[in-house]
Amino acid sequence: MIEVRQARYFAAVAEELHFGRAAERLNMSQPPLSQAILQLERQLGTELLTRSSRSVLLTDAGKLFLDECRLLVQASERAAEVAARAKSGMAGTLRIGSVTSAFDRVLPEVLERFRNDWPDVELQVSEIDTHHGRDRLLRRELDVAIIRQSGSERGLSSVPLHRDRFVIALPASHPLAGEQGAVDLARFRDDSWVWLPRAISPDYHDEMVAACRRAGFSPQAKHFANSIQSQLAMVGCGLGVTLAPNSSIGVAQHGSVARELSERVDLVELSLVSRAGEPEPITRHFIACAQQSAGGD
Repeated sequence: MIEVRQARYFAAVAEELHFGRAAERLNMSQPPLSQAILQLERQLGTELLTRSSRSVLLTDAGKLFLDECRLLVQASERAAEVAARAKSGMAGTLRIGSVTSAFDRVLPEVLERFRNDWPDVELQVSEIDTHHGRDRLLRRELDVAIIRQSGSERGLSSVPLHRDRFVIALPASHPLAGEQGAVDLARFRDDSWVWLPRAISPDYHDEMVAACRRAGFSPQAKHFANSIQSQLAMVGCGLGVTLAPNSSIGVAQHGSVARELSERVDLVELSLVSRAGEPEPITRHFIACAQQSAGGD
């Protein structure tokens, strides 16, 4: 089996085609280098170099062997770099949970920053609801969670990222689809609604209910979806109207039309939540990337 040291020695001689210069490059004297190459040729049972008093040349076997030596040296250097990064916290696994709406804008920006800085960290991302995110953080099943967090919770620490607002999504065939400007939410009191059951997402469901009640009505929930994107797709099919975060509407309307509401209805702010206390280096850097993204919001 060829050692990395042997591969490095041979690559230096093969690239310099001069034992003296190769020895200087390797910070060693020439005789031990010459002996090491001779031992390597005996070990392989083939001549890698042709030597004369005036030149050193690669044989055909030497040319092929050089390519493999370069790969071996590069792999060794890469392994050492990864080990060093792991020791400093720059390699490992980060488990991320995120509510659906964060996948449209907030999370991609944070992930791009993080990957550019620490490409060796493996990311494991799960779609979650807010209350599941809090529970999974406390059970140490997640390292960070992007959820709608209002206030603080014992054992958790949060960083505000982005505040969404509700818009009304309606089919393109709806009488109000072509109007300009903001619209009163109360005008949709008699429409069929595409709803998200509370069992799917308690926090999001409650925010929708509260918005409608403030507008003076209880919506007629006739159709039920399992996610925000499914809600929008069902609206696009002409089944009814729904409330959705403005960021979700902007990315994928699914044939629906979005109208601003005359009464601004803010959702609970998206926050990056982690366990309280001093986080691990990977988690700490992810939090820093999120703060940078939020600062440019």
